[in-house]
Amino acid sequence: MSKTSIDLSAIFDLEPIEVNLFRGKHSNTRSQRVFGGQVIGQALVAACRTVEDRLPHSLHCYFIQAGDPQVPMIYQVQRLRDGKSYSTRSVTAIQEGKAISSIMVSFHAGEQGTFDHQNNMPDVPPPEGLTVEELSKRPMFPDMPEFIRSYYDFDRPIELRPVEIGRYVGQKIDDGRFHIWIKAAAKLRDDPALHMCALAYASDLSLLDAVMVRYGRTLFDGHMMSASLDHAMWFHRPFRADEWLLYAKESPSAQGGRGLARGLIFKRDGTLVASVSQEGSVRERRWVSK
Repeated sequence: MSKTSIDLSAIFDLEPIEVNLFRGKHSNTRSQRVFGGQVIGQALVAACRTVEDRLPHSLHCYFIQAGDPQVPMIYQVQRLRDGKSYSTRSVTAIQEGKAISSIMVSFHAGEQGTFDHQNNMPDVPPPEGLTVEELSKRPMFPDMPEFIRSYYDFDRPIELRPVEIGRYVGQKIDDGRFHIWIKAAAKLRDDPALHMCALAYASDLSLLDAVMVRYGRTLFDGHMMSASLDHAMWFHRPFRADEWLLYAKESPSAQGGRGLARGLIFKRDGTLVASVSQEGSVRERRWVSK
């Protein structure tokens, strides 16, 4: 595997313009639109820079329109509340005077609670057994879309190791559940907020795939199109985003051209560190380019 040339720390190095106003750069200017996870992660960075001694515990984002990767993104933060235990920030991502997305972030001072429980981590193979060397031994690997094979050797800020690799060649998953190991490709400094921003960035990767796996469909056959409409995330327990985390995904509902996807993110020891939910527009193209 090649070493990534894209460092999440660089993506999150927002330029302060004035009080509550930041400018973000794009990691991929060759794409057709700005990656939603980048907007979420950078907006969370902007919000964190306006809060002291508290970490985010949840965020809720609406994607209003697609971002242009050729135009810098401006993040405008509103300081809505600073209470005894919680702080609230609103962040608007802006390009050329237009709102691209709107994100609400809540911060918590931290406290001891009466209740402490979590769902169990799914039993799946570890990431070491899902390297490109191991997967290349499987009969279906030569039929994998080039984009999927690039998961393993393309310069990217997040390393991905899918568990159910057969879904990329049309294998259906009846219960709609699938799993991907994820981690930041570059080592991150010891800053809990930075690791949360990194996981927020990664949480948008392949989430809407959960809508299509029941039908043996993917975004890579040229017949499907999708776009995130909103994104919500809750942080539960400490973690490092530069260590392997299991992202377990499912879709409880799809109807009317929209699909709902959910995910739970676990540390290798089974600790549940975050939950994610997203609704997206998921449609079959009326025409297919050749």
